[in-house]
Amino acid sequence: YFVGRGVGAGSNQNDLTAIVALAVVVFINGGFIVAYGSPAFKAALFPLLFLTFMIPIPSALMDGIVYFLQVGSTEFTHMLFLATGVPFLREGFVFHLPGMSIEVAKECSGIRSSLALLITAILAGHLFLETGWKKVILAVLIIPVTMFKNGIRILILTLMGTYWDPRWLTSSSLHRDGGILFFILALTLMAPILYFLRKSEERRGEKVTGE
Repeated sequence: YFVGRGVGAGSNQNDLTAIVALAVVVFINGGFIVAYGSPAFKAALFPLLFLTFMIPIPSALMDGIVYFLQVGSTEFTHMLFLATGVPFLREGFVFHLPGMSIEVAKECSGIRSSLALLITAILAGHLFLETGWKKVILAVLIIPVTMFKNGIRILILTLMGTYWDPRWLTSSSLHRDGGILFFILALTLMAPILYFLRKSEERRGEKVTGE
C-alpha cells in the first residue's frame, strides 16, 4: 500500500486509486490464504479473483481500450450504413450524411457498458458453463457484441437526426439516457450464445454418459 502511494505520487487520481485498490485486493487474497489455507483459497478462487473488477483501469490502458472500441464501433457503423443504404461519405471517424456530419467520438466507445457486459459474461460463464474455453469464448464475444450495439445506437440516432429532427443527436432522451436500452439489446444478443454453449456441454455430457 505505502509503496503504491509512493509510486503513485506523480500519477493522476485514477492511477493512484488503481494502485491502492490493487494493494487492497492482494491484501484480501493474502489474508484469506493465511487465515483459511490454500485448499479453501482454491475453493473460493472465483469470488476472490472477481474482486479484481473493483480496481480502476489505469489511464494508459483505458485510453487504448477506448480507442480500440471507438475504431470497432466506427467499422460496425460503416457496415450498418452500407446495409441500410444510407448515402454517406466517410473520413476516419467522421461520417458525412445529407445535411449533417457526425463523428464517432471516444464517448461512443461504450466503455462502461462494455465492462458491465464483460462482468456479466464472466459471471454467467461461471454459473452456467463448465468448460474453460467456452467461458473464454463467451467473454471474448462481448467485444464484437459491444461494437455492434454501439453501431446500432449510432445508426438509429443518426437516422432520426438526419430524417426527423437533428435534436435526436444532441438532446434527445435516447441520446442521453438510452444506454440501458442498448445494454439490454447486447444482453439479448448474448443470451442465444450462452444457450448454445450450454446446450453443447449438455449434449457432450449425454454422449459421455451413453458411452
